[in-house]
Amino acid sequence: MNIRHLLLLAACGGALAPLARAQGPDSTLLTLDRIFSTREFSSRGAGPFQWVDGGKGYTALERSASSAGARDLVRYDTETGTRSILVRAEQLTPAGSSTPLVVEHYEWSPGNTYLLIFTNSRRVWRTNTRGDYWALNMREGVLKRLGGDAPPSTLMFAKFSPDGSRVAYVRGNNLYVEDPAHGGIVQLTADGSTTIINGTFDWVYEEEFSLHDGFRWSPDGTRIAYWQLDAAGVRDFLLINDTDSLYSRVIPVQFPKVGTTLSACRVGVVSATGGSTTWFRTGGDPRNNYIPRMDWAGNGEGVAFQYMNRLQDTNRLMLGDPRTGSVRTILTESDSTWVEAVDDVHWLEGGKLFTWLSEGDGWTHLYLYDAG
Repeated sequence: MNIRHLLLLAACGGALAPLARAQGPDSTLLTLDRIFSTREFSSRGAGPFQWVDGGKGYTALERSASSAGARDLVRYDTETGTRSILVRAEQLTPAGSSTPLVVEHYEWSPGNTYLLIFTNSRRVWRTNTRGDYWALNMREGVLKRLGGDAPPSTLMFAKFSPDGSRVAYVRGNNLYVEDPAHGGIVQLTADGSTTIINGTFDWVYEEEFSLHDGFRWSPDGTRIAYWQLDAAGVRDFLLINDTDSLYSRVIPVQFPKVGTTLSACRVGVVSATGGSTTWFRTGGDPRNNYIPRMDWAGNGEGVAFQYMNRLQDTNRLMLGDPRTGSVRTILTESDSTWVEAVDDVHWLEGGKLFTWLSEGDGWTHLYLYDAG
């Protein structure tokens, strides 16, 4: 409506109002409602992408032409751009269902024998890390839900062994290994509870160190290294939810205030076929130190982890022997203020050397150290 229409409307005492309403909203006008209440300006998603065949191709999820609202998994050749459908939406439809799985994430096994699908997720702290996992046998076309009799949306961080024959995951704060071909499930830990946390983390580790997934396959697939937290004694912080219902409700979250009890943390190694765990003997108070990073070192003969004090001004890189639990410190970094956990630790020459990213002199440098 322009200024002349407004003058006519005023002169006619509003007689043109019905006509103005009949014309509807001005499609050229940018409004807050148009920006935030419609999908007109929403970004178009892509992926998730996965490299396959040694980088010769990549896969992505794209809208299916044969199944409304579903997506096919397609492959693109990186050299020619040729597109082919690897998995049709119909292949992702469980037996007895007419609806394909909603794929939130997927992973190829080594050799591309299996496709691991994450779906039906639920939020844990900030992100959706608990859900259902399905394995699609690419050779036989068999789609199978992992977890045995696990309730829906209870599996976390499922990932293949290095040879692709097994899948490890967390369920109910315990670690499991499953053979997707034959259905055998081995429970590696049995003490998981609301306070004993195996293979994942409490709120503090996610908040302070951005950690979610708490276990690592050994390079040869025979063992799994994992974190365990003991949150007993950590008091509840009470959140008040005033928005979800007519009456407020209290949500307790275990949260250590300054100077109060932290979760105890340790790292151990267990055989992928079951048995007892070998715990690393760090020597410090487990409730006043953190282990913000951990992984297998170099040739897989040892486990490297960073051991940081509660003040977070000293970080020790330790190397543990998974056979005996003994550890030795191979690097110590301290600062008068604080230090950061280091993500870019790379092992070279079969574990003899490693890289370390540091701001020790006030500038970020990449250093090369001898593991001794």
